[in-house]
Amino acid sequence: MGQKLKIAGWISVGAIAGALTTVQLQAVARGGLAPLPLEELQQLAAVFGMVKSDYVEPVDEKKLITDAISGMVASLDPHSVYFDKKSFKEFREGTTGRFVGVGIEISQEEGLVKVVSPIEGSPADRAGLKPNDLITKIDDTFVKGLSLNEAVKKMRGEPQTKVLLTIFRKDENRTFPVSITREEIRTQSVRSKVIEPGYAWIRLSQFQERTVDDFVTKLEQIYKQEPELKGLVLDLRNDPGGLLDAAVAVSAAFLPENVTVVSTNGQLAESKFTYKASPEFYARRGSDPLKRLPAALKNVPLVVLVNEGSASASEIVAGALQDYKRATIMGNQTFGKGSVQTVRPLGPDTGLKLTTARYFTPSGKSIQAKGIVPDVMVDETLEGSPFAALRTREADLEKHLNSGQGAEVKDPGREKAREEALKRLEQESRKTPEQRRPPEFGSAKDFQLAQAINHLKGRPVLVSKTMAERKDEKKQN
Repeated sequence: MGQKLKIAGWISVGAIAGALTTVQLQAVARGGLAPLPLEELQQLAAVFGMVKSDYVEPVDEKKLITDAISGMVASLDPHSVYFDKKSFKEFREGTTGRFVGVGIEISQEEGLVKVVSPIEGSPADRAGLKPNDLITKIDDTFVKGLSLNEAVKKMRGEPQTKVLLTIFRKDENRTFPVSITREEIRTQSVRSKVIEPGYAWIRLSQFQERTVDDFVTKLEQIYKQEPELKGLVLDLRNDPGGLLDAAVAVSAAFLPENVTVVSTNGQLAESKFTYKASPEFYARRGSDPLKRLPAALKNVPLVVLVNEGSASASEIVAGALQDYKRATIMGNQTFGKGSVQTVRPLGPDTGLKLTTARYFTPSGKSIQAKGIVPDVMVDETLEGSPFAALRTREADLEKHLNSGQGAEVKDPGREKAREEALKRLEQESRKTPEQRRPPEFGSAKDFQLAQAINHLKGRPVLVSKTMAERKDEKKQN
């Protein structure tokens, strides 16, 4: 019996090795790429064959292969992902701003699912989920050991079905269940209002397919109400990013025509590209929605609010407006996701999201693992930003890509700041949940927005006395 298993194993290996040799020859032919490592691929084929023939019970060949692909891609960086049929469909739905789920932007931390930010107005937002919450269980399934894709699958479902999430909230040092009813998430990515005569606020919570059109419509409404606008606050706090062309369009709304908004650089020739404030880089179906905007918008005094939850596309906008001194950037240092992910179909219904380049601001600064440092550091409340040191940024993620602009350095003051923040957390945990809930963005109690309006009016701004630029920590090998 053992001999039969051994023979069967090597038959499988032979078939796989032959296929891999073919792949290698194809790879060599494509664009002059270096040959694939045949010896290592033969080892992979050998393991596949042994698992297939020797494992204690039958295994699904397709699942073995997809799991191997998922593991290979996940080992690169936190943002490279293999999409199977279901997750690829869900990914494409997410960029349109419509999908069925609980409504959260997520990442991974220590094998758990971490809430980057709840989507405004979503079931998760209404249930009180907060940035930095850790999801430890989805229904009866422990999250530890699941890939991000697998966790997303379990949280997605049919409309009006329930999912039970077990949440660990660090700042309260407690674990608690939250039952959420899934809905079709129609994310409203743009909100706005006139704060007071002459001054307005416009908030982007994501960069989606509809964002630019909605952005233009909201600005038209603002100018209809306030034709002589004296100042505008562009709020990108907790905006996790999204579509690059939408970020280029929003930047172009405020910048001179045809200036560089962002550049990318990677191994492939197509990854070396410069995006400019011109319709050819953002207009869809030949129409330029920015033509509807009043010319005065190019010169209106502008403040951009950012924080640790501002990532990717929102960092591109903040970086471009900062480099050209078109706006004053205020708030907290941003997340630092300055990498480009290219989605490549692998067939009719699967795909690969692969990190292919880094983003650079117009002046050539890398955003990756650094983020955008505000011109004016402003605390979240009058009492300060007591928990800023505990918040995760790109540089904290396992296997994060470095900036590509020099070694990362250790910040000796960070651990001390974390210890102080943890002590404050202990005191904060004694308050009721309602007392701990931060003021809503855009409300009368929004301290950072109030400081932004003060700046636009030329009044004194209460600058943070404690926040400083957070240096990137040296990666441990």
